[in-house]
Amino acid sequence: MSNFFLAPVHAMWSSITIIIVGTLVFSCLLRNWLNVLRPIGAVDMDTQVTRSVLKFSPLPIAVLDKSGAVSYVNEGICQMTGYKSEEMKYTPFLQMLDSSSRTQMSSQFEKALNGSMGQTSVKMMHKSGIPLHVQLVSAPFTVDGYVKGVLLIGQDMSDQNINRERIRYMAYYDDMTGLPNRRMFMNQLAEALEHANKHGQTIALLYLDIDRFKLVNDSFGREVGDMLLLQVAERLTRIVSEQDMAARMEGDEFAVLFTEMGPQEEVMARTQSLVQMLEEPFELQGFPLNMTASIGVATNEAQDNAGTLLKKADMALAKMKENGKNGCLLYSKEWNDSSLERLTLQHELRQGIQRKEFVLHYQPQYHISSGTIIGVEALVRWAHPTRGMVPPDRFIPLAEENGLIVQLGDWVLEEACTQNKAWQDAGLPAIPVSVNLSIRQFMQQNLTEKVAQVLDKTGLEARFLDLEITETMTMDVSRANKCLQELSNLGVGISVDDFGTGYSSLHYLKNLPIARLKIDRSFVREIELDSSNAAIVATIIAMAHNLNLQVIAEGVETREQMEFLQKHRCDEMQGYYWSPPVAGASIGQMLAQGGS
Repeated sequence: MSNFFLAPVHAMWSSITIIIVGTLVFSCLLRNWLNVLRPIGAVDMDTQVTRSVLKFSPLPIAVLDKSGAVSYVNEGICQMTGYKSEEMKYTPFLQMLDSSSRTQMSSQFEKALNGSMGQTSVKMMHKSGIPLHVQLVSAPFTVDGYVKGVLLIGQDMSDQNINRERIRYMAYYDDMTGLPNRRMFMNQLAEALEHANKHGQTIALLYLDIDRFKLVNDSFGREVGDMLLLQVAERLTRIVSEQDMAARMEGDEFAVLFTEMGPQEEVMARTQSLVQMLEEPFELQGFPLNMTASIGVATNEAQDNAGTLLKKADMALAKMKENGKNGCLLYSKEWNDSSLERLTLQHELRQGIQRKEFVLHYQPQYHISSGTIIGVEALVRWAHPTRGMVPPDRFIPLAEENGLIVQLGDWVLEEACTQNKAWQDAGLPAIPVSVNLSIRQFMQQNLTEKVAQVLDKTGLEARFLDLEITETMTMDVSRANKCLQELSNLGVGISVDDFGTGYSSLHYLKNLPIARLKIDRSFVREIELDSSNAAIVATIIAMAHNLNLQVIAEGVETREQMEFLQKHRCDEMQGYYWSPPVAGASIGQMLAQGGS
């Protein structure tokens, strides 16, 4: 892995790490160096690691003594300026600058000698006479704890050079942390696998994410979340050697590659040390924050490629999180295929929510007499990047099991309200949109507050939102009554979905603020063939009307079903006989054409 170098430098700057990744784009480099230098304020020359980093860094680096004369330059600055090191040594650095830049450089130099660090833009002259526009970071340079001069780190900002390096950087490195990104990591993993298999060596791939990271973002804001990720990245680089690699894959997910490993005991011992390192409090805006991480581990086998090894580590991570988080787990080939598929889908579901892979389709609801659209039901779909469109019956149960249904449900609610307001703003007929609530959402103490916030944010009037609950949510009558009364007071409509399939009690129909019953498709499906089903549907319609409730039948697929429902005075219907669920743009076209 010769095309990158990742050097931990514990002795150099306590817990600070330099990441040397070619000639980094300076805008990002500058930010990262400022972030890591600012708490320390000085660089100590008195280590072999420091001298090695300065010597082999491709970045232009110079050290000035206290008089401002050049005492050390590396090859990077020689290449940038065209001068040999012996030509620059002992020369006052200001003489290498255009006269317009000398005053500001003198100011930065004095600040660095007094213990401060900073940055400035200067014009230097190449040996050939061509002007160079250079960005410089300046910091105190110490030996044995005493300031002996100033460290300068530069970057040629010439347009051609910076554009070329920016493109390379964006392709292979994470802009925020400076770590390699997924693309570079997979390239290096492939090379490491090829080398390990050729020489009979073991490598270990660690795939990790930060437990409860979303809670940090939601509670303290994106800026604090980004600070946490930067500190996680720094700790990861602290544990890897020159031959190893750490990368940010996406979001709060990172990967670590350990090469030339011994037996599994050594792999897991090293992984456990990483778990413990990440358990140490993070200092964010002056406050300690205790976090944990879950790590999936996989070691190479002869048949592995980069993709399969990553998938194994990803599966181990999913199983670790399923078992309770905060720890590490080694992939086992004894896990059966169905278990692995479930774990994989569960982990991909979490990623899908983070990556916003979900879309809403809307199924029109029609007035049974006029045939006009009187509402739509929002139905979530998962547009998986490799699996295609995943049906709801595959991912909704998983989301309910692991609690992701709340996060997904919150998104559905806001997206549906946003879309409905967009239809209205386009001058289309105003209709309500129905959104299904899960039991986990319904049990939230702040559900009414959440709904109110979404309505306020989207600008949708409450009367154009209908929330669908199931019968089982009304089993705790006092809890249901309190929640539904609060929602009803907002002006939101309440419907009971899948009526007749769950907890049945006429008491809740009488006493709860419910406006509509939805007859489950299982009854509608066979009303033409099963007299019992036909009787049940007719009874539900009659009972609902006697209680002043509207009735909608779902799953209407044939003309015979529609005619039965019309005969028994069902109010509304939805189903494939009229229209399947369609994208929001198609609903807009239907409404524009008169809503039929």
